Amino acid sequence: MRGSFSALFSLFSILLISFSSLNSASVQENFLQCVSKQNLPSSPISEAIYTPDNSSFVSVLQSYGRNLRYMTPDTPKPIAIVAALHESHVQATIICSKTLGLELRIRSGGHDYDGLSYVSHVPFILLDMFNYRAIDINVTDESAWVESGASLGEVYYRIAEKSPVHGFPAGICTTLGMGGHLSGGGYGNMMRKYGLSIDNILDAKIVDVEGRILDRKSMGEDLFWAIRGGGAASFCVVLSWKIKLVPVPEIVTVFTVGKTIEEGATNLTVKWQKIADKIDDDLFLRLIVAPVNGSQPGTKTVKTSFIAMFLGESERLLTLMNNSFPELGVQKKDCIEMKWVESIPYWAGFPNGTSIDVLLDKIPKFVSSLKRKSDYVQQPIPKSGLEAIWKAVIESESVGMQWNPYGGKMSQIPSNETAFPHRAGNIFKIQYNVNWKEEGSEISNRYLKSTEKLYEAMTPYVSKNPREAFLNYRDIDIGINSNGTFEEGQVYGKKYFKNNFDRLVNVKTKVDPDNFLKYEQSIPIRKPH
Repeated sequence: MRGSFSALFSLFSILLISFSSLNSASVQENFLQCVSKQNLPSSPISEAIYTPDNSSFVSVLQSYGRNLRYMTPDTPKPIAIVAALHESHVQATIICSKTLGLELRIRSGGHDYDGLSYVSHVPFILLDMFNYRAIDINVTDESAWVESGASLGEVYYRIAEKSPVHGFPAGICTTLGMGGHLSGGGYGNMMRKYGLSIDNILDAKIVDVEGRILDRKSMGEDLFWAIRGGGAASFCVVLSWKIKLVPVPEIVTVFTVGKTIEEGATNLTVKWQKIADKIDDDLFLRLIVAPVNGSQPGTKTVKTSFIAMFLGESERLLTLMNNSFPELGVQKKDCIEMKWVESIPYWAGFPNGTSIDVLLDKIPKFVSSLKRKSDYVQQPIPKSGLEAIWKAVIESESVGMQWNPYGGKMSQIPSNETAFPHRAGNIFKIQYNVNWKEEGSEISNRYLKSTEKLYEAMTPYVSKNPREAFLNYRDIDIGINSNGTFEEGQVYGKKYFKNNFDRLVNVKTKVDPDNFLKYEQSIPIRKPH
């Protein structure tokens, strides 16, 4: 009897798998037929579509993924990838995904840390914008139109081609796509001078959930407000952004000075917290905290690295440092003068003197498994607290932190000016980071647990009620309640957006009432009472 049941169960399983395969093939065929009818004959969408039957499918899927944790054979794959070459491809993809009840994931660079732009556990279409990368610089009116798939490196390179005294305040990950970076806020080492990327956006061109192409005027100010810091993927697909170029001097100065605990890192960090958000707005002084090998074999310590980006020449920087932070002991030999565009590779970790041609590389040279988390600090951490943190960093063995100073322009812009709320009152923002190359779920879990343990150790020293988080450091953990379930939007919504969350929900309900554009941490719609 048991053998007969087993045989029947096996037969049922085979039939179920076969049915699923047929069903998947049928859904794929329906999608392909739908988009071919929607598309303009002048720009056939067939040239932009990759299905699992296509030999390039896996390479296209993985080329713009930045986290090996989501590139395993077991990771769910899209029914199809549409690598848009024309705005009509975006329109057709939206209309047909919505008509067929398929989830849509939108990817512009693939740097989202928890893979939400290219992984889903329900049938989905991946709309990939990596081909959509035109850049049109207008130095005369100090603006530029940049398409969502353009990388930050490409944008910086093209600006520098046109002018040595213009730049744009955004990140230093050169392969990061403009679409996701700008819609989530976009910060970089000029934010104390010029604010976030979203504080320097003039217009946008989008495709809404009805397939209409809209600009700032036709979409309305509410939606334009929401896509600047609220994550555009909850509302629409952004085709391109109009950005405001900012002035930069012909010469900027950078330096990196590192100190271990034994070399006075603790007292230096105490002092850094007192001046980092209050010093001249031309200076952005990042602090990196990392576990390193100690001077004695088999021992570990913490190294703090102070990395400067200064919008000016070294002589003025040295005067500034000697007046405000003489304890760090920065000297003329530590300072490197260069063009603004040359500072991007330096900050991205390339050796000094690396050609700016690296800014045009679309794919990073190294990809690893990774985890990121975020925090905001609003009160200086006392020396005793730092000593406890150093101990937790050493125990983590491999988890580091970036402490990014606020102040300056960040304190002058109201928290409701854009959807991004983390403004005045923050001394610095923390990114927790760990990367690993080893494979296997046990190894991944060990790194994830180490990151979570350090994050928990930081609880006494960071923002509270809510414990704030940065949308562009997407962290799937913060959306989960104590009972292990997601409460639609309330947990992560308040952490990412604070008091702006309710307005985002209102905008979402108005522009996407069917909640078509949804994912694990999307903005929910307001349900009728």
